[in-house]
Amino acid sequence: MAKKSKGNRIQVILECTEHKESGQPGTSRYITMKNRKNTPARMELRKYNPILKRCTVHKEIK
Repeated sequence: MAKKSKGNRIQVILECTEHKESGQPGTSRYITMKNRKNTPARMELRKYNPILKRCTVHKEIK
């Protein structure tokens, strides 16, 4: 059976912050990994949003 301990590396979802304000349908989301020990705060990365056709700030959601 698989080990059920909490590891340091977890999977997080990044969602575009500017897309909600634009009023266009759909969402821009990315899935990535982060090290819980090195990055305890929520991540913010600049990623490409295909709907807005430009790079925007994506923040980690729960």
